[in-house]
Formats: sequence, structure tokens, C-alpha cells
Amino acid sequence: MTQTIEPRLIEEAGVAARVARVVEPTIEGIGFRLVRVKVSAQNGCTVQIMAERPDGSMNVDDCEKISRALSPVLDVDDPVGVAYHLEISSPGIDRPLVRKSDFDRWSGHEAKIELRQMMAGRKRGRGILTGTEGDDVIIRRTDLKPEDDPELRFPIRSIEAAWLVLTDELIRESLRREKAIREAGGYVDGDDEFEFSDDIPDDETPVEAVAPRFKPSHPKKPVPRKKGPGRFAKPKE
Repeated sequence: MTQTIEPRLIEEAGVAARVARVVEPTIEGIGFRLVRVKVSAQNGCTVQIMAERPDGSMNVDDCEKISRALSPVLDVDDPVGVAYHLEISSPGIDRPLVRKSDFDRWSGHEAKIELRQMMAGRKRGRGILTGTEGDDVIIRRTDLKPEDDPELRFPIRSIEAAWLVLTDELIRESLRREKAIREAGGYVDGDDEFEFSDDIPDDETPVEAVAPRFKPSHPKKPVPRKKGPGRFAKPKE
């Protein structure tokens, strides 16, 4: 039975959008879901594809599996048009929020939101996620001024980008979730790529965040397109 993948409501534009359209069916076909595509000028051109399992987990073997599946697809469709470095990664702890369930799942944690256009005199907001209501995202503001409303509501479709703010509390919660997935048997292969501690850091212990990622050893190059004989070609005898 095929599992229905929740659609992304916050998507890319331009070249990144073309890449997303090409890779998303393949990613879903092997049991993962696309989070975000980002095209940057790093190392000439780098295409970063963030993905995850439906339960939010992701390890290095998963990244490598996705890379192997996407390489022939990207060679054929060539959505970038120039040579590029392909990077497959997890969303990371300070992850982008792209689905409605992301805002609910990370309720209680701080996030930044940027809007597609000005709404009520602002184009961005920062605050504690309190979940969703209908098609709206609700945050409790942390950048509050005395005259400001403490609560902000944004239609999800009006959001251009949203991501979690990296805090010690968020890191501890992410470690707890990773540990719960491991203990429930969520990681079958590649467990040795992570170092888990049986002791979750307490509120006084600073911790670092590391996201698994995989880079193929060679940059991808666009596949040359075949051209016709041209108007001045000699006919075959």
C-alpha cells in the first residue's frame, strides 16, 4: 500500500523549483520526502537537496541512497544546465518548515518566518510556534515591542521561507527524538554514522548540532544534447 506524502506548501522558485520538480517523484518513490532544494554559487555551483523519512529521521546511508537514485534522473533531465556539485543532506536541527505538520510538530520552539509580501506592515516575524489553526500558522512573538500584538498569524501560502531557530532546547529535543527513533528500530542501516549518548544533556549543558549529509565524489555535469546535421551539412551519398 502506497503511503500518501503530505504536500509541501512552501516551495522554491527559479532553478531550484525546476530541480525540485525533477527529483521529488524519485525521492518519494524510494520512501523519502523532499524538504527543500537550494542552488548556490558555492564551489562554482552547488545543488543541495534536503530530504527525510516520513518520521523525520535521516542518516548518511539514506543520503547516499537518495544520491544514487537521483544521479541518473538529473543526468537525463538536466534541470540546472551547468556543471554543479550535488549535495544530499538531512534538514538539520534548525530545519526549514515546509509542510503544515512541520509547524505543529515543532510547536513550542522558536522560528523565523519571511513572507512573500508585506502583511500588516511587516514582511517577517520571529516567535514561538503555537501550531496551526485552519490554514494559518500562529506564533507568539519574541521580538515584541510594547505596542505590538503578542500573537501573529500568517496564512501558510503567504510564507516564502520559515525555519527553526537553533537553541539548546531545540537541540536537546532533537536528540531525544533521534534516540526514540533509534530505540524503536527506525534506523536499520548506518547507525554507526551517528554518536548517540544514553544521557540527554540537561538544561545547563551546551550541545552542538550536526546534520548528516552526503556529497558524491565527483561534480555532476550536464549531459550534452544531440544536435542535428545543420543547414550546411552535406547529404549522405
